[in-house]
Amino acid sequence: MTDRTVQLADRTPDASNLAATRQVNDTATAAEIGPRVPGVVYYDGPALVEVLDVVTDPAEARRVMRRNAARFAILIRDLHAGTERYTGAVWTGSDRVLKAVAA
Repeated sequence: MTDRTVQLADRTPDASNLAATRQVNDTATAAEIGPRVPGVVYYDGPALVEVLDVVTDPAEARRVMRRNAARFAILIRDLHAGTERYTGAVWTGSDRVLKAVAA
C-alpha cells in the first residue's frame, strides 16, 4: 500500500462517520430553524408571521422551495397581508418570537 492509498482509505466514509455527519447536519439544521414550530408567531423584521408547517425532509424542502440546496422549508402566513409562502431563511438574532406554543 502506498502513502496515497492510505490517505484515500482514511477518507473513505464508514457507517460511523456517516452517522456523525448526519447528526451534525441535523443539529445545524435545527439551529437554523430555531424556535419555529407550527403555531409560533414571530416578527422577522419586515413582517409579522405565523408558522404553519416546518419541512425538515431535504428532498421535500428542495421540491417546495424549488432550490437544489434547500435543507428545510417553513410555511408561514403573513398576518398583515394574509398570504402564505415558504421560506428557507435561517433564524437570526433579530427575529423575535411573539407567541410561543407548547411543544
